[in-house]
Amino acid sequence: MKNLLEAQNLKAYYRLVGGTQIKAVDGVTLELRPNEVLGIAGESGCGKSTLAAVVSLTHNPPLTVIDGQVAANGFDLLTLPKEQARREIKGRYISVVPQGAMNALNPTQRIRNFAIDMLREHQPEITKQDAVDLARTRLQELSLPERVLTSYPHELSGGMKQRTVIVLSTLLNPKVLIADEPTSALDVSSQKAVIRLLMTLLDEQIITSVAFITHELPLLRQVADRIAIMYAGKLVEVGTMEEIIFEPQHPYTRALMGSMLVPERHVRERRIEGIPGVPPDLKNPPAGCRFHPRCADRIEWCLQEEPPPKTVGDRTTWCWLMH
Repeated sequence: MKNLLEAQNLKAYYRLVGGTQIKAVDGVTLELRPNEVLGIAGESGCGKSTLAAVVSLTHNPPLTVIDGQVAANGFDLLTLPKEQARREIKGRYISVVPQGAMNALNPTQRIRNFAIDMLREHQPEITKQDAVDLARTRLQELSLPERVLTSYPHELSGGMKQRTVIVLSTLLNPKVLIADEPTSALDVSSQKAVIRLLMTLLDEQIITSVAFITHELPLLRQVADRIAIMYAGKLVEVGTMEEIIFEPQHPYTRALMGSMLVPERHVRERRIEGIPGVPPDLKNPPAGCRFHPRCADRIEWCLQEEPPPKTVGDRTTWCWLMH
């Protein structure tokens, strides 16, 4: 089967008053394959959530797509009329669990009302009762309590609220689920429950693939098939989970791994080090490799010219040291 979702040379900038542009996503090419969990990781502000907003068609001004394509289901999503995108893509083919999803629910509405509104938005002919029955069946399939339907958001714990948002987002069995920081602000047991739910959705073929966005690389080790590392609006390395976690090539990926607390004893006993410096200002990013001001391994080319991709097997690295 062909890729479910592809971004080609995608550039999406925030346009500010006075003409200033923040280059939040700047030339990203990435695909989501069938039956995979693609992890997208990097420091806060690297462009992960912006990328998610563009490929899920949930972006709004001041975020503007400058260049590139997003292909899915035979369409270039960026040129698709809004009504057609709403009818054929949003919710049906691509669904998104937004960052801060726990706060996305109206506190004055019961959960069943969210299910009714979402389903009738895409299936106007469905009755309220049929919508509630469908939601109830889905909760049962995923081992969530039926009482969720009659609850208000404030009556649910943080973890249950997050799982409820995921269930609502997948009622139409979308091919692609984009989960933006779905475990953020949750305790460890709630994180595990969210991960189990996502895996069940995949195992039961309710969804086909997941783009899992997070800044927690150790978490991706539990779920990801491939991992894409972003830095300052660009990809720096994409590879299998084993390659990225255990054999990182790009200096930024190595530094990111070196700053993480992980459970393995042999890793736990090494010194944890922060990444020196700060990410660049995306209003005026540095020339060449955007990581070079913080990189101890930089060479002259790094300061002058953006590195081209180097692909070996299933791994692509954007680093002059690999050439």
